[in-house]
Amino acid sequence: MHKITQILKKVRVIILLAFLLMAVAAINPNPWQTGVAIRGVSKNSSASIAGMTNPSANIAPRSREIILSMNNIPIKNEDDYNNFVSALEPNRTVQIKTNKMTYRLDTIANYGVDVSNKTELLGIQDLGLNTYNAPTTNIRKGLDLQGGTRVLLQPEEKVSVEDMDMVISNMKERLNVYGLSDVTITETKDLSGNSFVLVEIAGVNADEVKELIAKQGKFESKIGNDTIFRGGGDITYVCRSASCSGIDSQTGCGTNAAGWSCRFRFAISLSPAAAKKQADITGKLDVITEDKTQYLSKKIDLFLDNALVDSLSIGADLKGKAATDIEISGGGSGKTRDEAINDALKNMKRLQTILVTGSLPVKLNIVQTDDISPVLGKEFISNAITIALLSILAVAVIIFIRYRKVEVSVPIMITMISEVILLLGFAALVGWNIDIAAIAGIIVAAGTGVDDQIVIADEVLRGVTSDFSYNWKHKIKNAFFIIMGAYATTVVAMIPLMFAGAGLIKGFAFTTIVGVSFGVFVARPAFAAMIEVLLKKG
Repeated sequence: MHKITQILKKVRVIILLAFLLMAVAAINPNPWQTGVAIRGVSKNSSASIAGMTNPSANIAPRSREIILSMNNIPIKNEDDYNNFVSALEPNRTVQIKTNKMTYRLDTIANYGVDVSNKTELLGIQDLGLNTYNAPTTNIRKGLDLQGGTRVLLQPEEKVSVEDMDMVISNMKERLNVYGLSDVTITETKDLSGNSFVLVEIAGVNADEVKELIAKQGKFESKIGNDTIFRGGGDITYVCRSASCSGIDSQTGCGTNAAGWSCRFRFAISLSPAAAKKQADITGKLDVITEDKTQYLSKKIDLFLDNALVDSLSIGADLKGKAATDIEISGGGSGKTRDEAINDALKNMKRLQTILVTGSLPVKLNIVQTDDISPVLGKEFISNAITIALLSILAVAVIIFIRYRKVEVSVPIMITMISEVILLLGFAALVGWNIDIAAIAGIIVAAGTGVDDQIVIADEVLRGVTSDFSYNWKHKIKNAFFIIMGAYATTVVAMIPLMFAGAGLIKGFAFTTIVGVSFGVFVARPAFAAMIEVLLKKG
């Protein structure tokens, strides 16, 4: 007990303890947390209409809004949430209580069209909430651990800094329209100087999202060779609610040689300038009669990324009229009716999003895509914890066999665990994601820590006499000369990896540098202070 008191009075140990307290405060662990956290809220959804908003992209995990109950039924995890939502009926009010406030949502009926073109109830529209099990710490898990989609994109041509900023801003807006806020979009480069855009979307595995962020999204509406309006600035409003968007009730769904096909439609509003341009062009067209209905002599063609999406007949009443409110339509197909409906609604949502956000200033090509299952992430975390505990135990045994001194092996274990806590606390504080690459960096940092502590122990124990009569400061100085040399070599070796592989292994390099820095300047000096007290006789 006397020696423990002496250790706690050492300045270097006090510094380590202070850093550990700050690290634990940053991690903010609560293993008993229940509920589901809100990852994102879709625009114009039931949740959005009720006042629920997307969380900030930089918000700490433990600060997220958490759903605790729905209609006074406790929601403890994702299974509880999904079971409750699946049993909801249309046109019902749902009370959602979170850790911040209480909301009242109205479920909206979702209608489709059957084979005879009669409207039928398909259920309810999605509430618009993207959720996941409430986090128990502020440690941000990378996609490797929590599941999601990672896409690496490369511009087809060199882009300016301004255009790259516009690309990233536009892509964030597109994903925000989808109700995805847990998104990281960053520009990165490889060692050759090539620019890339790295997109990481937590908690989703959606092909349409990958397609959406890769598409340039250049939407044009033409009559003949004349462009009437483009997506973005020419469009002031895009309907996304059930009242003015969805499966077309007039044309509906039908069978063909390939299976089923369905039509969608939704309303948009044009800017006055675009409406005037349309009036000027339609005013020059002739009126023709088809099936006792009058149309203009040319159709309005819809192009997305230079590919024809649809051709719509123009009613004769729009000749020379500056109409700002018009309807856009398109289609989808599938082997079954449900597949065709889902494909049509997916195409509609993608087109709506592009009309809202406009086109990217440059075309992007997908270089690499990764879809990570959250189930695999959970298994990896479980296995990693088990292996880490076994590794610590193995190191403790080997160190004890080497030195036959508990006074050496126990401080090494304490220091190694401390370095891991410091690194996780730093990651939680700055919002750094812990993924497989980062875990590899933690292992490297902890491994170099054990090496350095062995260097210290060997240097200190060399030539020890029974009365501990040797120059302590001189031996510690020699040990840290070796340690600082190894530290500098490690940092220099890691710096190029920060930029290699288009940034995909940046987490490994960054975590290693931070980990060995905490070890060299905080943990290992404290270790030297501990064994100084423990090995000194009396």
